[in-house]
Amino acid sequence: MLSAKQHLLTALAAELEKLQSGAGARAAFESPKVAAHGDLACTAAMQLAKALKQNPRQLSETLRSGLLATPAFERWVDAIEIAGPGFINIRLKDAAKQAVVHEVLQAAECFGEQAAQPNKVLVEFVSANPTGPLHVGHGRQAALGDAICNLLATQGQQVYREFYYNDAGVQIGTLANSTQLRAKGFKPGDAEWPEAAYNGDYIQDIANDFLAKKTVKSDDRAFTGSGDLNDLDGMRQFAVAYLRHEQDLDLKAFDVKFDNYYLESSLYTSGKVDAAVQKLNDAGKTYELDGALWLKSTDYGDDKDRVMRKGDGTYTYFVPDVAYHIAKWERGFTRVVNIQGTDHHGTIARVRAGLQAANVGIPKGYPDYVLHTMVRVMRGGEEVKISKRAGSYVTLRDLIEWTSKDAVRFFLLSRKPDTEYIFDIDLALAQNNDNPVYYVQYAHARICSVLNAWGGDTASLMHAELSALQSPQAQALMLALAKYPEMLTSAATDFAPHDVTFYLRDLASQYHSYYDAERILVDDETVKQARLALVAATAQVLRNGLKVLGVSAPQKM
Repeated sequence: MLSAKQHLLTALAAELEKLQSGAGARAAFESPKVAAHGDLACTAAMQLAKALKQNPRQLSETLRSGLLATPAFERWVDAIEIAGPGFINIRLKDAAKQAVVHEVLQAAECFGEQAAQPNKVLVEFVSANPTGPLHVGHGRQAALGDAICNLLATQGQQVYREFYYNDAGVQIGTLANSTQLRAKGFKPGDAEWPEAAYNGDYIQDIANDFLAKKTVKSDDRAFTGSGDLNDLDGMRQFAVAYLRHEQDLDLKAFDVKFDNYYLESSLYTSGKVDAAVQKLNDAGKTYELDGALWLKSTDYGDDKDRVMRKGDGTYTYFVPDVAYHIAKWERGFTRVVNIQGTDHHGTIARVRAGLQAANVGIPKGYPDYVLHTMVRVMRGGEEVKISKRAGSYVTLRDLIEWTSKDAVRFFLLSRKPDTEYIFDIDLALAQNNDNPVYYVQYAHARICSVLNAWGGDTASLMHAELSALQSPQAQALMLALAKYPEMLTSAATDFAPHDVTFYLRDLASQYHSYYDAERILVDDETVKQARLALVAATAQVLRNGLKVLGVSAPQKM
């Protein structure tokens, strides 16, 4: 069907070009809002009518006549109907819809993917400071970032995953002080315990291992504790390595990997922060006022100018962000996507302003941002707020241990990032149709059961005769399969992995309806082969979509 649709689109573009020069570039098909109206819809006549000063319905009739005379429409289209003020509804021949089955089986795991492109894309996500375990908000960010990377990769883009964190700021100092207090025998509630200290039980674990002179290793660092109560800097480095290791365990349980870890401290030690400030000074985009250095960010649409360097000589937090993104650009990443919490909304304008003011060739709108809200966790109808491990919040590992990696990923991706999400533990454990990940995975397992009962070689299905696939349920399922590539492209463009979850739920629904309507393992060999080919193609697309989300496709449930 994809090949047929492309031929039809080319023919439509040519006919529109005859009506108005340049109109062919806007050729497009839509899905009718009501399935009974047809398989494809076109609104081009209504869009052109005003410019051409013609009645839109009459223009639709003219376009219809032209399209029916083209070889592509003669071959693939059964009928074209005009509706309402000028909607063009197209009914495809059965062969056009059936073609998608062979297209899926031949492309297999590559179905829906686009050709490789030369451009490099850097996606920065999670980027949690190593001051405690990853919480469920980090989990949402990890799921989003990984799925967006997978989506971009399906479109042929070279994707690079990066984790950026601060290893030497005020919070890290608080971590070191909290560890030292625990090592000296103090605990939360004692008079000596500061209000700003970290209270989780993990702080005691860090202190104990430091005193035992253990060595901790993470993906990007390693450190051995000295055991010296007065070695505050050693405790800082040990605690950072310890918690980075803990984060690695969380990410491993979530099956998320990074290509690089980038330290905020390196921006200072390498001179990149000072170099960025110098660029802004040289461009005339800074000024001194009240002992501070300011950026003229209002020149770039910010609501007010921003302080860059405070009176005490330290930089405000957006300055290293500017330096970091200049470094991304200099490393050859012409496109950058940042996955962050909605609390970072205020930094977008000033970071982009700083990048424009630096005058290093970075385009407007760089980088792209995907902002997400936090996650609430419900269990037994009540909100869960506290983790024994973390002391004040539910961790990502808690959520995975309570449910599963698949459930956490699918659930956290099932809503738009900027909408609040309530994770229902009980629903995630339910084995029924109300549980969306179970519903989709069960569809795949159900198909695998049919294929196993058949026992044949699925490769042979690529040559199956498909003319028997004529029932309404079979045709609806084939139309759903054909939507997958366009859905992927749209989801990648919009950074919208939730679209993939919606699509998979719809595809699973179409399959369940088909399974209930037609027996697959019938005596007629031609019919059986056609139906097996259809369900095998459906299983392939379910696997492909679940892979984008980082969710498994079980063969048994």
